[in-house]
Amino acid sequence: MPAETRTTCPYCGVGCGVIARVEDDGRVSVRGDPEHPANFGRLCSKGSALAETLDPAGRALSPMLHGRPVSWDTALDAVATAFSDAIRDHGPDSVAFYLSGQLLTEDYYVANKLMKGFLGSANIDTNSRLCMASSVAGHRRAFGSDTVPGTYEDLELADLVVLVGSNMAWCHPVLYQRLAVAKAARPSMKVVVIDPRRTASSDLADLHLAIRPDGDVALFTGLLAHLAETGAIDEDFVGAHTRGFAQALMAAGRADPATIAEATGLPAQQVCQFLALFAATEKVVTCYSQGVNQSSVGSDKVNAIINCHLATGRIGRPGMGPFSLTGQPNAMGGREVGGLANMLAAHMAIENPQDRDRVQRFWKAPAMADRPGLKAVDLFEAVADGRIKALWIMSTNPVVSMPDADRVKAAIETCPFVVVSDIEMHTDTARLAHVLLPATGWGEKNGTVTNSERRISRQRAFLPPPGEGRPDWWQMADVARRMGFEDAFAYPGPHAIFAEHAALSAFENGGSRDFDIGAHADTTEAEYAALKPFQWPQPAQAMPDADRRFFGDGRFFHSDRRARFVAVTETVETRTSPAFPFVLNTGRVRDHWHTMTRTGKSARLSAHLAEPFAEIHPHDAAAYGIADADLVELESVTGGRVVVRALLTRRQAPGAVFVPMHWTDETAALGRVDTLIPGRRDPLSGQPALKHAAVSLRRHAAAFHGFAVASSRPLPLPFDYWALARCEGGYRMELAGQPPAEGWQAWLQTAFHLPPQAEVTGYVAREGRELRLAAFGGDRLLALLFVSDEPVAVSRPWAAGQLAEPHPDRRMRTRLIAGRPPADQPDKGAILCSCMGIGVNEIAAAAEGGCSSVQAVGAQTGAGTNCGSCRPEIRKILEALRPVAAE
Repeated sequence: MPAETRTTCPYCGVGCGVIARVEDDGRVSVRGDPEHPANFGRLCSKGSALAETLDPAGRALSPMLHGRPVSWDTALDAVATAFSDAIRDHGPDSVAFYLSGQLLTEDYYVANKLMKGFLGSANIDTNSRLCMASSVAGHRRAFGSDTVPGTYEDLELADLVVLVGSNMAWCHPVLYQRLAVAKAARPSMKVVVIDPRRTASSDLADLHLAIRPDGDVALFTGLLAHLAETGAIDEDFVGAHTRGFAQALMAAGRADPATIAEATGLPAQQVCQFLALFAATEKVVTCYSQGVNQSSVGSDKVNAIINCHLATGRIGRPGMGPFSLTGQPNAMGGREVGGLANMLAAHMAIENPQDRDRVQRFWKAPAMADRPGLKAVDLFEAVADGRIKALWIMSTNPVVSMPDADRVKAAIETCPFVVVSDIEMHTDTARLAHVLLPATGWGEKNGTVTNSERRISRQRAFLPPPGEGRPDWWQMADVARRMGFEDAFAYPGPHAIFAEHAALSAFENGGSRDFDIGAHADTTEAEYAALKPFQWPQPAQAMPDADRRFFGDGRFFHSDRRARFVAVTETVETRTSPAFPFVLNTGRVRDHWHTMTRTGKSARLSAHLAEPFAEIHPHDAAAYGIADADLVELESVTGGRVVVRALLTRRQAPGAVFVPMHWTDETAALGRVDTLIPGRRDPLSGQPALKHAAVSLRRHAAAFHGFAVASSRPLPLPFDYWALARCEGGYRMELAGQPPAEGWQAWLQTAFHLPPQAEVTGYVAREGRELRLAAFGGDRLLALLFVSDEPVAVSRPWAAGQLAEPHPDRRMRTRLIAGRPPADQPDKGAILCSCMGIGVNEIAAAAEGGCSSVQAVGAQTGAGTNCGSCRPEIRKILEALRPVAAE
């Protein structure tokens, strides 16, 4: 009988429940869990395609030492010896761990216990530093604890939802659909989107504020002043439950719309509209994400937002409060166990002697770290200058994701000893490892994760790990035992780690700390296996239906139980110059995740956006002689350089460009955009400014342009530009640069591993300026290549789909060379709805056939009927075609 397992999605911080079904023949399918309170059965395009990412190709299958397979004993002995030697010779601060929000809480807990309590250093940080450290800093300054006050339900109960620096439609799509459903049911609800770009989330907005990069502090300090001048301050709440209001208000200055408009780049009329709307609406939720956090003033942005909620008392009650939307599936769980270099487990403070003593006594730790460790950017600087002698990187790819990524790569290359634990063997970072340890991935590992509303859910295994893969916690515990810490790390399984984590949260707590899950301190293996999603706090003897919001009673976690206003002032820094005149913003696309080690395996997810690109305003493009789909080159003060495709759109503000973060040296020639980002960071949180860097822009000329599909992954591509993506039956790729010296047919034979007997057919036209070749092995298409001196006009989705089709009819093979389907086979066009595989031509045809709404298009084609992330794009097609459809 097929087996079904309730687990949790491994992508964003929404934390959706998933039911994985394994058929008797081993095939896996997934669907949303209708009983999970985060998603109630909904999944986004990425979650819906999870089964397609379980391909074992490229997996790390055995421990590797200097590129050679070895036993686990040999590999772990090498790790334990190298870390022990470094500590003996150079002290505990000569070693470091760099973790990931992809880890489960149990993995995170063991790592922090080992480093901070037994190795004696706090040099343990995480890629969560790149996405939510400023929220942590802002929460701790305001509340005395890293506490998210509200719940997802508040978005549905609010009368005004403000999205600041959050493209929720693409980055937290299931939560966005909950908001969209609530607004449709209650049209009086207002939504304001504050973002320099007009993102897909703006489709839901009553007001879009295209703010200048880093103008958020000026907007929210202006709002605080406006609230005071219009009598919207809750003086009773401020007087009874807070401190520092007068100083914060003095720092904010006057609420002059013209001054705010100048500082934010917004029209004064829009500023007045936003100020009035916020002041007049009691039930307000302000959601913020990477556009707030990834800034050199991120902590001040967070506190400027929180100040407005504290001043009005709009916090901790249904339908109101500031809400940090977490980027990764377990960034919150990492925060709970002290996953950042400046934190301790159970939300205790490493700078607090009483907290350090408490944790040390609980762990019976021999060498407790007594000061904060190095935060991510500083940590890799210490690797570069030789202070770090041994580095362990787990489940993350800093060669791609860190700012000044080329410098980070060079630092890792020179580090004396580097361990990488990962599920993939060929990431940009894994290639630099002295020891590569095969980890377990989603579907193979057991543990817990915590979502953005503080809800802890189980990830459960439903597949055996391939090869010799082992959980991260097991790897670290085994190394700890080899270093002499046998008793403290003798865990029989993740349930024991979770129980210890829960017990620590309750240890000498008494309500003085926010994080308390003491009700689970005695969890047995059977109870852990059956654990249902729950929201913390859940102390011992907690009522199951207790209110899980914080601060509605006005009690916070500073020693006097009062919140703190933080005095922040407007800080708008000009970073552009004549040499680097454009502001670069980086971020995510709808269907991919981080560096694509998982989503890149799905042909369906790669169909929407298959190559790196730069969004450019048409006015800027015209000034630089750039046409839509040209190649463009960006450079910055770091010396980094990328070459990407130009996407001209009025969604982008003039003077700015947007480039997604997902492409790596595995998937593109020059697509690692974080090579362009300097190491500038927030002075308090240490979070890098990944959304505000100065770059130059120019058209990139190429002698040829090409498109190819092939059944096998090509050898390294020798061209100025290439981008590789999965498709059904193989790979699709864009090419540009100088032609190969050996000629195209010889290159095709070698690059795509064609057998000697492969049949190659095609033609050359336009005096050699255009070439088309197709290679067959029997009835099977092996490779298809289109080359021209100008961008190639080919139906790409159709051509890519031909790898999975038989081609016995030699006469019909000419259709492949033509690059378009026959007349009786409609061309889908570029895929817009990844969930249903619906292309733009199909949606346009539905519109021209009389479908005048997104709902009508969905009823006819299925587009937009699953996760809904493509609905804004469907609406734009309808708006563009309405004059045609009306004729």
